[in-house]
Amino acid sequence: MTKAIKKQALGRGLSALLKDPENDITSVEDKNADKVVGNIIELEISAIEINPFQPRSNFNEESLRELATSIKELGVIQPITVRKLEFNKYQLISGERRLRASTLIGLTHVPAYIRIANDNESLVMALVENIQRHDLDPIEIALSYQRLIDEIQLTQEQMSERVGKKRSTIANYLRLLKLDPIIQTGIRDGFISMGHGRAIINIEDLDIQTDIYQKIVSQNLSVRETESLVKNYHEGLKPKEEGKPKSESSFVIRETQKNTFNDYFGAKVDVKVAGNGKGKITIPFNSEADFNRIIKLING
Repeated sequence: MTKAIKKQALGRGLSALLKDPENDITSVEDKNADKVVGNIIELEISAIEINPFQPRSNFNEESLRELATSIKELGVIQPITVRKLEFNKYQLISGERRLRASTLIGLTHVPAYIRIANDNESLVMALVENIQRHDLDPIEIALSYQRLIDEIQLTQEQMSERVGKKRSTIANYLRLLKLDPIIQTGIRDGFISMGHGRAIINIEDLDIQTDIYQKIVSQNLSVRETESLVKNYHEGLKPKEEGKPKSESSFVIRETQKNTFNDYFGAKVDVKVAGNGKGKITIPFNSEADFNRIIKLING
């Protein structure tokens, strides 16, 4: 199937602005700083250095080649983030895999968000204002939410207060970023809706995701039909028990019920149920702050 890829409106003019030695932007107080904060800019790869304190040092070569192939076909969907060190010199904050993969296929420029000194609050305001726009597609909104998490360390509860959206709504947008890049592009281009994406994301296998995406587009399936397709896929994965009567007290945890836990706690919750109807719920956390966040949710 031929895919029409929508080109992002990248800041090529802003790139020239940053390379003007007479207009070097080092602070949010500087002239034209508002044009940089929160915007996507085409940046020369040669001007970017890897963060020496980057904790990740090993990259799976096969995974990197797969990403490079995806970038060659679709472009860099999620821009990298860099910190401005001095004139025309930047240090990578996030997106090293994307940068390495782009270099692997010979790209000379990558789309980037540029952080400058004391721009924290300005960036928050720029992103919140961007999220409130009516012409954004769901993936663009999701990427803005993800930036607030990655760069400003806002929790989903804090974002909820800032943007006036329910925490569950924010979680639903963020989950879209787990979709295969081809499907994300399909949402951005309007081939499928956010509702289609939310149905597909219940499948972890990216190859199966793209197969279902192709069926949606080629057969013009509705969201309800897509949900049915996903349900049938999961039903087909269940082992068939022959001649073994089910315990009257046993029951099946539906995927939608699991997702309710995932969305509420902002984590991948493990729910298991035994044949006698008893079970357990495991909620993972990444840090003390994340643990306290979950306690606060439980306590209401």
